[in-house]
Amino acid sequence: MHAWLILVLLALGACNPSDRTPGTWLSGERVDTPVIDWRFSDEQTEVFLQTSPWYGIPHSITVVMAATADGVLYVPSIYSEPAEFPGTKYWNRIISANPELLLKVGDKLYPRIARLVESEAEFQRGFETLAAKYPFWRSALDDESKRPPFVIIRLDPPA
Repeated sequence: MHAWLILVLLALGACNPSDRTPGTWLSGERVDTPVIDWRFSDEQTEVFLQTSPWYGIPHSITVVMAATADGVLYVPSIYSEPAEFPGTKYWNRIISANPELLLKVGDKLYPRIARLVESEAEFQRGFETLAAKYPFWRSALDDESKRPPFVIIRLDPPA
């Protein structure tokens, strides 16, 4: 019985997210010093977020990320149908209860605080930032009929 438990724990520990398949713990070097210039992340098309659910086993996902000129990070969360945040997205429900997360860019982990973007002006700024980096978001910005239901989440530094 103990051998099965050990195997399950090892499997969970080695489970990184991949595309739409979630994972658990992310590995990498933790960086606790403040990051002012996120331009190094511009070459990354996907990054990973590790959230902390109430039951103690992290839930990690793959997302796209954009960084603004003034260092603000945004990630989109696309819904299959229109919904109020947190909607049906499991990771959104987790961050609505506990906004602390780890952002993995390359092989480094950055502690962040997830905040739903609620002001129209900041939403537009985040949307335009995504559109500047990704063709999908450019097309969605230019043509409203191509726009999926989504929210934008700002990733702030910890207090």
